[in-house]
Amino acid sequence: MNIKFVFIVLGLFFILPSKIIFAENDRPRARDIGLQIGTIQPGILNAITDVQGVKVGHYTANIGDDVRTGVTAIIPSDHNLYLNPIPAWIHVGNGYGKAVGETQVREFGEIETPIILTCTLCVWTAANALKNWQLSKPGEGQHTLNPIVGETNDSNVNNMWSENTIKMEYVYEALNTAKSGPVAEGSIGAGRGTQAFGWKGGIGTSSRVLPMSLGGYTVGVLVQTNFGGDLVMNGAPVGRELNQYSFKKQLEEARLEKLPSDGGSIMIVVATDAPILSRNLDRLAKRAMMGLARSGSVAHNSSGDYVIAFSTNKDVRRDRASREPVPSKTLTNVAMSPLFQATVEATQEAIYNALLKATTVSSSRGVLEAINIDKVKTILEKYNVTNFDQKLPPRKLKHN
Repeated sequence: MNIKFVFIVLGLFFILPSKIIFAENDRPRARDIGLQIGTIQPGILNAITDVQGVKVGHYTANIGDDVRTGVTAIIPSDHNLYLNPIPAWIHVGNGYGKAVGETQVREFGEIETPIILTCTLCVWTAANALKNWQLSKPGEGQHTLNPIVGETNDSNVNNMWSENTIKMEYVYEALNTAKSGPVAEGSIGAGRGTQAFGWKGGIGTSSRVLPMSLGGYTVGVLVQTNFGGDLVMNGAPVGRELNQYSFKKQLEEARLEKLPSDGGSIMIVVATDAPILSRNLDRLAKRAMMGLARSGSVAHNSSGDYVIAFSTNKDVRRDRASREPVPSKTLTNVAMSPLFQATVEATQEAIYNALLKATTVSSSRGVLEAINIDKVKTILEKYNVTNFDQKLPPRKLKHN
């Protein structure tokens, strides 16, 4: 192979990481079609795994003609999470859902297990599997354990009442195959049977890296989308243009004879290497809901919208058995705003990546069609909302 060619390819990898597709299919991510969200640069992978130590694994279940679901596992790090829990918080945007382990996290402000995402009626099987998986590791739960499991309702195409829907070995597989590096997106793992804005949704991820002048910290987000609303991309009314939006029939007929179904949910996982404790992780998690709103969601009545935020920074880990005060080197409140912006941007982009990467999934229960990429590109071009790096002038700093 030509050595010069190799160096050119490697150079492009580091210069233009957001343009490289890291997934299981050839559908594009947001930045591959010129959809650039916000002003903070993504990490090399533009994924939650840009936060050092974070690993992600999937198991996708396609069984018979009616099971279309899966499991996604997020492992914060390789250290003993039970002996040294990490700071965390779970923010409830709208509580129509089943978040296993939520109350203990909100009481103690920390998590001691990996995070599992799956389908609504699978959470208890998944929690039991996560418990068994962690207890099998020496010193990983001598007394009790608080497994963290979130869900969305994928029953449009998945028979979540079936005994075959999720088995414990599926959770083990997702955990055991979790890895750093590129994260597969779309109709995979816990996103196999989910939707977004009326189209096929799934798993999406994105990241932001602050410049050193703002701390140099990384924020990574992973979403499991399954919600409704009016899809907006950088201000372009994509849902309206494609004639797909909430309460469409009733609004067109100007009457509400029967309230339509407005169900759906989203699980958002926010990881950061910034040294912050649970109180500021709560504040960070709340900003993820702003990223959700920017995409066009209004958090419908029966939408379970949860954000799990955690810090991987070693300076804020605590020995759970310590009887003495434990010092923590944490950021002050004034340093939080850049992290807030990074979270909003990464959440919004992760949602778009989930939608764009998702492929059509069908079963005997129904069909969820993938959004038409060509039509999306046409709409984005119509509203002139792509390639902002080329169209918008760079910011100029004023010096006194």
